[in-house]
Amino acid sequence: MPSGQHEINIGIPIESVWEFVKDMDHWAPLLPGYISHEKISEKMSNWTFKETIGFMKKKISLQVTIKEWKEPTKVTFVLKGINENLTGNGYFLAEAISSNETKMTGFLEMEAHGAMAPVMNGVLKNNLPKTGQELTEAIARKLTGKMQND
Repeated sequence: MPSGQHEINIGIPIESVWEFVKDMDHWAPLLPGYISHEKISEKMSNWTFKETIGFMKKKISLQVTIKEWKEPTKVTFVLKGINENLTGNGYFLAEAISSNETKMTGFLEMEAHGAMAPVMNGVLKNNLPKTGQELTEAIARKLTGKMQND
């Protein structure tokens, strides 16, 4: 299954990281290609974003369901395609390095199914590492900026 993982250390206490990532409304807009998201319940939302497939831009909608909130260290979720035959999962992991530094890890894996699976999985294999890195770094930037403005 195509996947991507990225780790980054930030000078933010783990409790502040948790306050941000425990609410998907905070980090959904940071997804590369983000168009919109709609919260269905506390644990479920629908996300829409643009993905480049070869020379085409495709709008993809996913249902994101939170499987576990493990305060203050981990949020795990599953993904199911709404308009594409995709499934996947991921997590954000926070590990305290010190009282004012946290290691954040973002992980995402997705797999396409059906007739277009070989093409889509090739795109996912190339794009997921970059997407995971961009999302993790965007969260880190947002947190760092938030802490400086508080």
